[in-house]
Amino acid sequence: MCGIIGIVGTSEVAAALYDGLTVLQHRGQDAAGIATVDGAKLRVHKGNGLVKDVFDEPKMQLLAGRVGIGHCRYPTAGSEGSDEAQPFYVNSPYGIALAHNGNLVNTDTLRREVFEQDRRNVNTQSDSEVLLNVMAHELGGQGALTPDAMFRAIEGVHRRCRGGYAIVSVVLGLGLVAFRDPHGIRPLVLGRRDTEAGPEYAVVSESVALDLLGFTRLRDVAPGEAIVVTTRGEMHAKQCAEPAVHAPCIFEYVYFARPDSMIENVSVHKARMRMGVKLGEKILRLAPDHDIDTVIPIPDSSRDAALEVANVLGVKYREGFIKNRYVGRTFIMPGQSERVKSVRRKLNAIPLEFRNRVVLLVDDSIVRGTTSQQIVQMARDAGAKKVYLASAAPPVRYPNVYGIDMPAASELVAHGRSDEEVQAVLGCDWLIYQDLADLEWAVAEGNDALTRFDSSCFDGSYVTGVADGYLEGLQQTRSDESKRQRRAAG
Repeated sequence: MCGIIGIVGTSEVAAALYDGLTVLQHRGQDAAGIATVDGAKLRVHKGNGLVKDVFDEPKMQLLAGRVGIGHCRYPTAGSEGSDEAQPFYVNSPYGIALAHNGNLVNTDTLRREVFEQDRRNVNTQSDSEVLLNVMAHELGGQGALTPDAMFRAIEGVHRRCRGGYAIVSVVLGLGLVAFRDPHGIRPLVLGRRDTEAGPEYAVVSESVALDLLGFTRLRDVAPGEAIVVTTRGEMHAKQCAEPAVHAPCIFEYVYFARPDSMIENVSVHKARMRMGVKLGEKILRLAPDHDIDTVIPIPDSSRDAALEVANVLGVKYREGFIKNRYVGRTFIMPGQSERVKSVRRKLNAIPLEFRNRVVLLVDDSIVRGTTSQQIVQMARDAGAKKVYLASAAPPVRYPNVYGIDMPAASELVAHGRSDEEVQAVLGCDWLIYQDLADLEWAVAEGNDALTRFDSSCFDGSYVTGVADGYLEGLQQTRSDESKRQRRAAG
């Protein structure tokens, strides 16, 4: 899960790309990069770290141009080295830089095709570089550089690539190119800003970046649609893939997206409130005579849901944990040991809100369970009589293959366990999960056109399908232990 942004402006865009990446930082804290078109040259700077650490004033001054893209990285496929930072670049044809949010599920096949058939070398383990080379090969076969030629090339990308992907790219001599996978799994939003010099366009992972930069949100890029904005500011759009089941990732609404974003014309804030209503109603069905004194959110992404749970139950809502703002999001840290160390650094309990009370902790989801274990114990240490734990999402039992770092089933606390067994592992007195139907209703209620979601981490149903042995391969290559061994090897 990464953050991407692309802008075609009437003036220099590097500062706007930087600002946009800062509000997309929650989507990836591993690395950041910007590429701009400066006449006949592509200017690229990228590196490991937060946006504010990767870019300083001298580096920003080098990123000249009125067209550019940016990326903040959250590692899934590939390793954690600096060579995996995006955007990636190829010089043929024309010169192309590309940034990618998502994950391909046929990367190994494509990697062989790119080398053996397309005669191109992929220098990293990243599926994003594979996708870039597929796109470059398809464009090179068009014999022209026009929006229509670009659309034909993207049609070729869709025929060859399977998975969840949202793309922003710059092509020398053409402009900004953006497109989305045929199922619309990963989000991509289009915006426009009118200036005295003419219209400016932006495509971003979340609408919050448009808000910051003063762009008007026009719409979501449709599944399988491609957008080309030329260097002259002319926008072209075309459907480049056969119709497919529209299935946006539901975990965007559960955890990843900012609450002030609109995705698929659904307010993330309102969707989380509806999750809380449904979760509260389930608790009342299961325990109409409950003894809960206080509802406490596990900050930050569970607050909207927790407030509505408290309203439905008719009990007090209280902030019981204070968050250290200078520690990153625990879930998207690359290794389990780093996640474990960060929980105590990130949260501290307010004992007055726990002492001698039966508390219901509300979290957005429970994935590996180690964070939840520690938070439950923190509540006990703060003096709680009983600690109940409610998840605004169902049990995460299956790997996610479309860009969220849930690769190894063995690392998911609910995989192969009943709810009661998970409750024992987490150490809480009562564990309540959201029902999947209620979660999907909470999101779809904001947009009647949404009838299907990628809920694969909950139900194991992969909208693109996966090849035999693919999930086992993820276990071997992308588990925390595998990542630890790669880092130890240098």
